[in-house]
Amino acid sequence: MEAPELTIRRARDLRRRMSLPEVLVWQAIRGGKLGARFRRQHPVGPWILDFYCHAKQLAVEIDGTTHEHPDRVALDYRRTAWLEGRGIVTLRIAAAEVLGNLDGVLEGLKARVEAGNALPEAD
Repeated sequence: MEAPELTIRRARDLRRRMSLPEVLVWQAIRGGKLGARFRRQHPVGPWILDFYCHAKQLAVEIDGTTHEHPDRVALDYRRTAWLEGRGIVTLRIAAAEVLGNLDGVLEGLKARVEAGNALPEAD
Protein backbone atom coordinates (compact mmCIF):
# COMPACT_ATOMS: atom_id res chain seq x y z
CA MET A 1 0.00 0.00 0.00
CA GLU A 2 1.57 3.19 -1.14
CA ALA A 3 1.51 6.16 1.19
CA PRO A 4 1.39 9.77 0.01
CA GLU A 5 4.71 11.62 0.19
CA LEU A 6 3.33 13.98 2.88
CA THR A 7 2.43 10.97 5.04
CA ILE A 8 5.93 9.54 4.59
CA ARG A 9 7.55 12.83 5.62
CA ARG A 10 5.25 13.10 8.63
CA ALA A 11 6.13 9.53 9.67
CA ARG A 12 9.83 10.39 9.58
CA ASP A 13 9.18 13.39 11.81
CA LEU A 14 7.12 11.30 14.24
CA ARG A 15 9.98 8.82 14.59
CA ARG A 16 12.07 11.67 16.00
CA ARG A 17 9.32 12.78 18.40
CA MET A 18 7.96 9.55 19.87
CA SER A 19 6.15 9.75 23.21
CA LEU A 20 7.65 8.08 26.30
CA PRO A 21 5.23 5.12 26.12
CA GLU A 22 6.08 4.66 22.43
CA VAL A 23 9.82 4.77 23.19
CA LEU A 24 9.44 2.18 25.96
CA VAL A 25 7.51 -0.19 23.71
CA TRP A 26 9.92 0.34 20.81
CA GLN A 27 12.95 -0.44 22.98
CA ALA A 28 11.27 -3.67 24.07
CA ILE A 29 10.14 -4.91 20.63
CA ARG A 30 12.74 -3.67 18.16
CA GLY A 31 14.97 -6.13 16.39
CA GLY A 32 12.46 -8.97 16.52
CA LYS A 33 12.58 -9.35 20.31
CA LEU A 34 9.00 -10.67 20.36
CA GLY A 35 9.60 -13.17 17.58
CA ALA A 36 8.55 -10.83 14.78
CA ARG A 37 9.93 -7.61 13.35
CA PHE A 38 8.09 -4.33 13.84
CA ARG A 39 8.46 -0.99 12.11
CA ARG A 40 7.83 2.21 14.04
CA GLN A 41 5.74 5.11 12.80
CA HIS A 42 5.02 3.19 9.63
CA PRO A 43 2.92 4.86 6.88
CA VAL A 44 0.11 2.75 5.39
CA GLY A 45 -2.07 4.57 2.89
CA PRO A 46 -3.12 7.84 4.52
CA TRP A 47 -2.37 6.58 8.07
CA ILE A 48 0.74 6.34 10.22
CA LEU A 49 0.83 3.32 12.51
CA ASP A 50 2.72 3.59 15.80
CA PHE A 51 4.10 0.07 15.25
CA TYR A 52 3.49 -2.35 12.42
CA CYS A 53 4.41 -6.01 11.94
CA HIS A 54 4.09 -6.84 8.26
CA ALA A 55 4.51 -10.60 8.75
CA LYS A 56 1.53 -10.71 11.12
CA GLN A 57 -0.44 -7.85 9.50
CA LEU A 58 -0.66 -6.34 13.00
CA ALA A 59 -0.77 -2.66 13.87
CA VAL A 60 -0.10 -1.61 17.47
CA GLU A 61 -1.36 1.79 18.54
CA ILE A 62 -0.36 3.44 21.82
CA ASP A 63 -3.30 5.64 22.78
CA GLY A 64 -2.88 8.66 25.03
CA THR A 65 -5.76 10.57 26.60
CA THR A 66 -6.49 12.47 23.37
CA HIS A 67 -7.92 9.23 21.99
CA GLU A 68 -10.76 9.52 24.54
CA HIS A 69 -12.20 12.64 22.84
CA PRO A 70 -15.36 11.78 20.85
CA ASP A 71 -13.97 13.18 17.58
CA ARG A 72 -10.81 11.12 17.98
CA VAL A 73 -12.79 7.97 18.87
CA ALA A 74 -14.71 8.33 15.58
CA LEU A 75 -11.48 8.86 13.63
CA ASP A 76 -9.85 5.84 15.30
CA TYR A 77 -12.90 3.73 14.42
CA ARG A 78 -12.71 4.83 10.77
CA ARG A 79 -8.99 4.13 10.67
CA THR A 80 -9.39 0.66 12.22
CA ALA A 81 -12.12 -0.20 9.71
CA TRP A 82 -9.93 0.99 6.82
CA LEU A 83 -7.01 -1.13 8.03
CA GLU A 84 -9.20 -4.19 8.64
CA GLY A 85 -10.49 -3.83 5.09
CA ARG A 86 -6.89 -4.42 4.00
CA GLY A 87 -6.33 -7.37 6.35
CA ILE A 88 -4.52 -5.44 9.09
CA VAL A 89 -5.67 -5.96 12.68
CA THR A 90 -5.23 -3.06 15.11
CA LEU A 91 -4.30 -3.63 18.75
CA ARG A 92 -4.88 -0.55 20.89
CA ILE A 93 -2.95 -0.12 24.13
CA ALA A 94 -3.48 2.74 26.55
CA ALA A 95 -0.34 4.81 27.17
CA ALA A 96 -1.13 4.70 30.90
CA GLU A 97 -1.06 0.89 30.73
CA VAL A 98 2.40 0.99 29.12
CA LEU A 99 3.67 3.29 31.86
CA GLY A 100 2.06 1.30 34.68
CA ASN A 101 2.44 -2.28 33.47
CA LEU A 102 5.01 -2.53 30.68
CA ASP A 103 5.74 -6.20 31.41
CA GLY A 104 2.06 -7.09 31.17
CA VAL A 105 1.68 -5.10 27.95
CA LEU A 106 4.64 -6.90 26.42
CA GLU A 107 3.31 -10.32 27.50
CA GLY A 108 -0.02 -9.54 25.83
CA LEU A 109 1.67 -8.25 22.71
CA LYS A 110 3.88 -11.34 22.50
CA ALA A 111 0.78 -13.55 22.78
CA ARG A 112 -0.85 -11.61 19.91
CA VAL A 113 2.27 -11.98 17.77
CA GLU A 114 2.34 -15.72 18.43
CA ALA A 115 -1.38 -16.02 17.63
CA GLY A 116 -1.10 -14.10 14.35
CA ASN A 117 -3.44 -11.33 13.27
CA ALA A 118 -6.75 -12.93 14.21
CA LEU A 119 -9.06 -10.78 16.26
CA PRO A 120 -9.14 -11.86 19.91
CA GLU A 121 -12.17 -13.89 20.92
CA ALA A 122 -14.64 -12.30 23.34
CA ASP A 123 -14.72 -13.72 26.84
